Amino acid sequence: MKPDFDLNSMLLHIEEAIRPYPKAAMFELAERGYTTLFEQLISCIISIRTLDETTIPVSLRLFARARTPEQLLRLSPEQLTELLEGSSYPGQKAYTMRGVAEAAVNQYNHELPAEFEKLTALKGVGPKCANLALGVAAGHSAISVDVHVHRVVNRWGYIQTRQPEKTMKVLEEKVPETQWTEINRLLMPFGKHICTGILPRCSTCPVLLWCRQVGVTKHR
Repeated sequence: MKPDFDLNSMLLHIEEAIRPYPKAAMFELAERGYTTLFEQLISCIISIRTLDETTIPVSLRLFARARTPEQLLRLSPEQLTELLEGSSYPGQKAYTMRGVAEAAVNQYNHELPAEFEKLTALKGVGPKCANLALGVAAGHSAISVDVHVHRVVNRWGYIQTRQPEKTMKVLEEKVPETQWTEINRLLMPFGKHICTGILPRCSTCPVLLWCRQVGVTKHR
């Protein structure tokens, strides 16, 4: 019989376990000084269907040329697409980014609004990127759910959901608001390196005491 979930203890154990591994891309970029809402949102757009190992160098390459909406709009669509090569769908992302930059300049006086509804109203900006940018750049309490977070909390048996958007809503109801931003910071690298999609490392998992191992048939 597994004990009741103790989220505080679980997150403390996970914090220690992920210490040897690379940080989630947005948090790594923030530590390098890319902390504006625009930079964080642009990097999150780069990260869509793209590994962190690619997201970080592509973001750095772009930011060497453009860190503000005005600078980005000085790049042609072709130049922007070329800078985004290596990430998935660079042409589509270039189009999305130009739309974000145009909205910042023309609608919001050159600065993106730190509001979830207004960010997600921008074409190509979903709840994950809006919340992640708001949490990292603006210090808002926000839960960002990617594939890793979605898989981990469902594997634990902490929640039972089928879609990341639903996971976000349920976690907002269950997790104290003070821990919302920590969810992505901790569970993304935990899910990538320890609670992996295939053959999770259950034998050395720091939260096995609480985990129901839902759907796990084989593990390391």
